[in-house]
Amino acid sequence: MSLDLTLALTPLFLTLTIAFAVLGARPAKPLSRPRLIPWRLMMLFAFAGMVALLVHLVAMLRSGPG
Repeated sequence: MSLDLTLALTPLFLTLTIAFAVLGARPAKPLSRPRLIPWRLMMLFAFAGMVALLVHLVAMLRSGPG
């Protein structure tokens, strides 16, 4: 994966993590429809992807050009 793509995807995954955290923190409405989307699980996957991208970014920067 190129440096440009890694730098573009890292803030995207950070934004997704924050958005899923906000959606997962909403209070439940027991009299309305049940939640069909597991927001917290999606937040966990987005955060894991962001950590993997950060590790990849650090490894690319430490290896130097070429």
